[in-house]
Amino acid sequence: MYREEIKIAILGSTGSIGTQTLEIARAYPQIKICAISAHSNIDLLEKQAREFKPRLVAVTNEEKAKDLKIKLADTDIKVVSGREGLNAAATVQEANTVVTAVVGISGLEPTIEAIKAKKNIALANKETLVTGGHIVTRLASENGVSIIPVDSEHSAIFQSLQGCRNKSEVKRILLTASGGPFFCKTREELINITPADALNHPNWNMGAKVTIDSSTLVNKGLEVIEAKWLFGTDNIKVLVHRQSVVHSMVEFCDNAVIAQLGVPDMKLPIQYALTYPHRLPMINNELDFTKYHNLTFDEPDTDTFFALSLAFDALKQSGVKPTVFNSADEAAVELFLKDKISYLGISEAIRTAMDKIKNIESPTIDDIFETDRLAREIVYSLQ
Repeated sequence: MYREEIKIAILGSTGSIGTQTLEIARAYPQIKICAISAHSNIDLLEKQAREFKPRLVAVTNEEKAKDLKIKLADTDIKVVSGREGLNAAATVQEANTVVTAVVGISGLEPTIEAIKAKKNIALANKETLVTGGHIVTRLASENGVSIIPVDSEHSAIFQSLQGCRNKSEVKRILLTASGGPFFCKTREELINITPADALNHPNWNMGAKVTIDSSTLVNKGLEVIEAKWLFGTDNIKVLVHRQSVVHSMVEFCDNAVIAQLGVPDMKLPIQYALTYPHRLPMINNELDFTKYHNLTFDEPDTDTFFALSLAFDALKQSGVKPTVFNSADEAAVELFLKDKISYLGISEAIRTAMDKIKNIESPTIDDIFETDRLAREIVYSLQ
């Protein structure tokens, strides 16, 4: 069994990916937690800090950070705050791998800082590559670090590519989607959808933002753009696979298709990202094929769920258009969860922002963050 010590920092340790990463750490004593972070959930963060005893804990909400310092005053754990604190967690000296599990474009800067500090990245923050893929991949190459995907679909592609000696042999990527809770619904049937309706995912237990994005197929659009940067191709086809057993596939030039299958559970891709190129045993997530008599695949309905088409448009235009797509969605989902725009208004808001913001072909980091601000401003004006 692989026994080498794995030293990690977790950005977003109180979220879905973060908590599951810590579950894996409980099972394997060779995984050491060097730093953890959260935005404001300091009650859970305190419990995690006391259990795993990282050297450093970051809280991006500065007022909450003050409270956590008081709570942890009886320990040797250092509490830091704000953007600088998150960057400190991403670059903590002891860690060799950083799990980036924060939500949204806020993950871009600390991921860049971690790469500059020569940390390998276990990437669960797809927005990092969606908005800054051209910068992040270049920096990773220059610093000799690996970016290992944590998303189940991208992990499946990554695993399916093991043994592929020449990228030219890859014909295309087949990216699977669950279809969310509204598969086969018409636009008319979606007019009165509430946040509670959209948060009821049939297969996966995820945070609110990702769950809403899954229902609109925005999440799949983000994954399409992310896949381009991870695997170096924009020849990507999305297939709706309701059972969420085939996590994604790679089709090769001779038409052979290699897929990775597993139960709908994030622990496998998280664990593989931490231990790659090795594998560790895992208990209680075996795939029982006798429970799945039919594995189905369908074309996505890009007329009803046209945000997926917008993602392909953003990928084709490149520049800041993927940032517009992502940031407009972040703002629109925020408004939808507050009942300030309709469910269908999410995709409409993305289209409006993409139409209004002029492209910049080779954006700098400053261009990306300014585009993020403009896209949000446009969406907020629609409420």
